[in-house]
Amino acid sequence: MENKEINIHISDDVDLKGNLNIPKKPKALVIFSHGSGSSRFSSRNRFVAQLLNKQNIATLLTDLLTEDEDKNFENRFDIELLTERLVKVTNYMSQISDLKDLKVGYFGASTGAASAVKAAAQLMNKIQAVVSRGGRPDLAGDSLSELVVPTLFLVGSLDTQVIKLNNQAFNKLKCEKDIQIIDGASHLFAEPGKLNEVAQYAVEWFEKYLVLSPELNKI
Repeated sequence: MENKEINIHISDDVDLKGNLNIPKKPKALVIFSHGSGSSRFSSRNRFVAQLLNKQNIATLLTDLLTEDEDKNFENRFDIELLTERLVKVTNYMSQISDLKDLKVGYFGASTGAASAVKAAAQLMNKIQAVVSRGGRPDLAGDSLSELVVPTLFLVGSLDTQVIKLNNQAFNKLKCEKDIQIIDGASHLFAEPGKLNEVAQYAVEWFEKYLVLSPELNKI
């Protein structure tokens, strides 16, 4: 396993940091889009990434804002800005020789789910699957109906308001889709064993649509 911190050049005055993990024989790549107030060091996303790595799926956990930008609270909820950054990060990763031929998926948490949906809708055939964990995909607006890739929503049964918002977003999806309510879990899935359930659902989704279904993943 190759683990390294990388700098992702976005523009003349913006470089983003990311933690890239590449198994010896990677089968796919999952890019994480974390929620507001979180970072590439999120223990929950790192846990999911580790399980994906064990299945030979490379992962990138990246900050979509610089440290200075993150100090402005409004930037954390600027879905258009976050989407633009995620698109640029994805295009940057496609230039890395070890990764350029891999199928790519997004794992979005909280508000990061909205940018994952919007970026996947924009990139069309460059993204093959999306997973949302406790997400706010409803913030993606019209992009929900434009999404064409298999999409999975994961929500805790105790997170009642987010369940309602996810159901509203789910009904707008026209792509292959699924929603799983994790029994006994709250928004952060902090209850014993609940984050592991989330990770297992995510691993199965990405294995199905990034690794095992080549007919769905043509570029």
